[in-house]
Amino acid sequence: MTAVSTPPEAFPGDLQVHPAARLRSILDAVAAEDGSLPPLNDELIRALRLPDDLPETLGISEVAEITGITAHTLRYYERIGLVDTGRDASGRRVYDREALGRIAFVTWLRLSGMPIAAVSRYLELAKAGPHTQDERLGLLLDQRAAIVAQLRDLQGALAVVDYKITTYGGSCGS
Repeated sequence: MTAVSTPPEAFPGDLQVHPAARLRSILDAVAAEDGSLPPLNDELIRALRLPDDLPETLGISEVAEITGITAHTLRYYERIGLVDTGRDASGRRVYDREALGRIAFVTWLRLSGMPIAAVSRYLELAKAGPHTQDERLGLLLDQRAAIVAQLRDLQGALAVVDYKITTYGGSCGS
């Protein structure tokens, strides 16, 4: 694999940006001049992980701030079973590292366009154990096919917009 050096400015010091903007920032930092991306490698994966220095537990407002996911959405994810949270002595939600990782994973699946029902099914299968690996793989392959189709559609839309820009005398690209 090609080594990718992710500059510090690719990840603005903390997680306090929406996950889509954070991913876009990281990918922009490693993209070649033509916009192509390097193969996924350990360094890029590390850039997408949660920081090691997070507190043991976090409250809902802290998780909302860190992830860019609203408290309302976090409560919804808990209500429909996508995320399990504990409660402190006062009854307030507390999120541990595992819950935060689950939120990040659910967020990436949702950003890929995966419907909540499919995310929920995937998580049920994962909880059921390793014997569900083939079905989980099938869900992910279906989602990948949907993403590839969406990328094709977006490339076609971009071609139309580029054509119109050049028709009006503008230029495309950097």
